[in-house]
Amino acid sequence: MAESLDTEMDTIEAAYRVRLDEFEGPLDLLLHLIKKNEINIYDIPIAAITKQYLEYISLLKALNLDVAGEFLVMAATLIQIKSRMLLPVETDGDEDEDGGEDPRAELVRRLLEYQQFKEAAAELVERGQQWHDVFGRPALRETALPRLSDESADQPLDLTLFDLVDAFQDIVQRTPVKALVEVTAEHLTVKGRMNYILERLEQAPAIPFESLFVPEEGRLVVIVTFLGLLELVRIRLVRAYQSAAFGAILLSRAFLPATDEDAESEETHS
Repeated sequence: MAESLDTEMDTIEAAYRVRLDEFEGPLDLLLHLIKKNEINIYDIPIAAITKQYLEYISLLKALNLDVAGEFLVMAATLIQIKSRMLLPVETDGDEDEDGGEDPRAELVRRLLEYQQFKEAAAELVERGQQWHDVFGRPALRETALPRLSDESADQPLDLTLFDLVDAFQDIVQRTPVKALVEVTAEHLTVKGRMNYILERLEQAPAIPFESLFVPEEGRLVVIVTFLGLLELVRIRLVRAYQSAAFGAILLSRAFLPATDEDAESEETHS
C-alpha cells in the first residue's frame, strides 16, 4: 500500500512535509506497537516488532511525513538486536556476569524510563490545566470534549499520531484508486482541506473521524484530507480522541474564539 500512496503523493504538494518528530518519537512508535499487539514489554518479539516498525516507517514516508534521523537509528538498533538474538548463546562457564544479558534489555530499560517520563509529564500538564482553569483568562476558550455517551464517567482518551495512522490505513484500504478529472493538484491543497475540516467542525461539537473521508472521491482526496487533519492536530486547533477505550474516534475543535461576554468579563477583572 505504501508504494501506491507514494505514487499518488507525487501528484500533489511535493514541498509540503510534516516533520514526524513534531508529533511523536521512535519510542512512542514502539510503545504504540507494544500496546496494539498486547505484548509484554519485558518479552518483546523483536522480529515481529522490527517488521511492523519498518512497515510504519515506509508508510509514513509515503504520506510525505518527514521521518527524522532518530527513527532510522532506532530501526538500525532493532535490526542489530534481532541479529544478536539469532546468534547461538554461549554457555562458557568463564563468561562474565553481564555476558548473557538479553539483547533486548537495554531497549526495555529505555522504554520503561520513557514511559515514566511521559506519565509524569502528562500529570504536570493536567495540574497546570487545573490551575489555568482557576486563574487563567485566555483570549481563546478551550472547548470541552464532547462525549459519545453521558453514561460513561471516564475522561476522553486523546489519541496519538500512530492511532490516527492505524485508522487511516483502514479507510485507504476501502478507498478505490481513482483519478478525478474535476480535482487537480491546483485545487486540491492541504490548506484547502484544513479549511474544509474546520468548517465541518463549526457545524457540530464533534464529528466522527471517518466522516471526513468519502471513498468515492478517490485516494488522492483522502490522503490530502488526512494530511490537513494532521496539520490541524499539530498546531492544536483540532483534538482527536475516543470517549472510551476502543470507541469511535471523534474530532472536535480545540479552541473557540472568545465571545463578547468573555471580553466583558476580561474588562471587569482588569
